[in-house]
Amino acid sequence: SAFGRSHSGAGPGRTVTLSGFLLGTVSGSGVATTVTLGAVAWPLLRRAGFTPEVGGGILSASGIGAILAPPTMGAAAFLIAEFLQITYLQVIIMAIIPAVLYYLSIVLMIEADARRLGTKAVDVELPSVGTLTRQSGYQFLPLIAIVILLVSGMTPFRAVFYSTLLAIALSFIRSEQALKPKRLIAALEAGGRGVLSVAATTATAGIIVGVVTLTGLGLKIAGIIVALAGGSIFLTVVYAAIAVWMLGLAVPVTASYIIAAVMIAPALTLVGVPDFAAHMFIFYYAVLSEVSPPTALSPFAAAAITGGNPFRTMMLTWKYTLPAFLVPFAFTVSPEGAGVLLQAPVIDIIRTVGTAVIGVSALAMGLGGWLVRPTTMLERILATTGGLLLFYATTTTDLVGLILFAAAIALHLLRKQ
Repeated sequence: SAFGRSHSGAGPGRTVTLSGFLLGTVSGSGVATTVTLGAVAWPLLRRAGFTPEVGGGILSASGIGAILAPPTMGAAAFLIAEFLQITYLQVIIMAIIPAVLYYLSIVLMIEADARRLGTKAVDVELPSVGTLTRQSGYQFLPLIAIVILLVSGMTPFRAVFYSTLLAIALSFIRSEQALKPKRLIAALEAGGRGVLSVAATTATAGIIVGVVTLTGLGLKIAGIIVALAGGSIFLTVVYAAIAVWMLGLAVPVTASYIIAAVMIAPALTLVGVPDFAAHMFIFYYAVLSEVSPPTALSPFAAAAITGGNPFRTMMLTWKYTLPAFLVPFAFTVSPEGAGVLLQAPVIDIIRTVGTAVIGVSALAMGLGGWLVRPTTMLERILATTGGLLLFYATTTTDLVGLILFAAAIALHLLRKQ
């Protein structure tokens, strides 16, 4: 509601983005978050003046954002900790900057689209953020408890178990929300049904992982990818991205990560990519398969709600989520890029994060088509090219990217005058 009351026409879009993050932290599914959010939020976006396709893109991008962002992330994030033998806290730390870049991109893209479409602010009679926090803020305590228990060294299973008990206890604070026996049984039943698809998927994936590992097929495939790339880190990363993307078209996120971790991660480590960067790369592309053409489930679900064209909705979702596709390249193709994951010297962290933020801003200008006024095709090409180069974390590409982005801004401001 705080974002929705903004005088900017982008307020409703920003509100939906924040809502998608909050809802996604507990749903754990991009498609489920998109559908649940869309049923409530699409009327708000429509009243503001967003087209069905743009509204669907916002809903889809907001839906998968929480799977990529701390503190809970998707189920595959817990598997990263298991594969790398690190704590879940370390996984959360690595995911902080990519998550910030992702949501910064969505906010800037929404701002550009809102100005281009001429959307308007929508006043909704809702309690203030402070009032809602005072009334129901305690319901966030189980989520906070999970993080605290994990940081303290407790296993994920026990942390979730104790947080579930805390959630049940807190429900009795307000009598209308109390999980009394009948409602508790219904909640446990819903949780059991929700875990069935994940349990079946991981069980099947475990069999696949066993076969691939014991037969040596995983290393063979990794060798094939490296051979096709000719030993080039950049081409290896591109081929790995394509492989994970194709894998994600057929299987859910968790299964896609598990299979890719044993078949594709070795290819990345063979050419010198650190193991933590390789697994984070696979995790991001496994999640992004939900919004990747041609079978993007989240955009198609959003289009069904908004009544928009599914293909156009899918392509607009791709625009909103583009930094999430590019950030994994930043921390794999060059050693300095590990700064994006906060796994590098401080100077590299400052430089790579700074250039990535500028890169996101450049892409927002280029793809959104707006700065102070509508941008020309030349300005969009310069800004987009500069933004792409800024994600390739080397000194040369950073300088060229900054020059191109500065040229696009200069041309735009001179034309305005």
